[in-house]
Amino acid sequence: MSEQSTTPPPPTPTKGDPEWWRKKFSGLPGLGLSDEKRAAHRAEAECRKCEKNRDYLMNYSPIIRFMLQNISKLNGKMDDSNIRCMPCENFQSGGFSPEYGVLLCQNRLRDRGHMEDTLAHELVHVYDHLRFRVDWEELKHHACSEIRASSLSGECRWAREAFTRGVFDFTKQHQVCVKRRAILSVQNNPKCNGEAEATKIVNQVFDSCFADTRPFSEIYR
Repeated sequence: MSEQSTTPPPPTPTKGDPEWWRKKFSGLPGLGLSDEKRAAHRAEAECRKCEKNRDYLMNYSPIIRFMLQNISKLNGKMDDSNIRCMPCENFQSGGFSPEYGVLLCQNRLRDRGHMEDTLAHELVHVYDHLRFRVDWEELKHHACSEIRASSLSGECRWAREAFTRGVFDFTKQHQVCVKRRAILSVQNNPKCNGEAEATKIVNQVFDSCFADTRPFSEIYR
């Protein structure tokens, strides 16, 4: 009986040569994919991370849990069906739509702390919409909610301003940050004619809206 010939196994690549590197990295996510597939793979990973952080915050963050409880008291329901992670093309980190709920921009959120501030901001908008029947096309309504959201969410606390945005001014830092962010948001309202009008509207309502800390007894942080 004749022996069957066998094909010898391929030689093991020498460490450091091109074939060794190809095999070494062939299992890494996204390697060897087209630009379109690589972008889709990245978006999926961002979404998973975003949803994981969202779920953690909804269960364990004191400010997020407090806002969800107060929204519930107004017969509002916020959960993973209307707090959604999605990619965003502009530089916003989140958004609120009365029709669709809260958007978390999965590709713009740096970490869980950034998401906590963003989600708290948007949940203040949800609370205001239910509690005060906000007309989002009315610039004074919009400005007031933006002032409250920036003030109460924590995004204007000194540490966030200093170490994230490089603003180290101690003089009324919180109020300056709140006003700046409110103006930026209002000037993006389609009904607003630009920065000058946004600044005028925010200044008109600032004192009364900044003083209104509901549902908190005071500015949380």
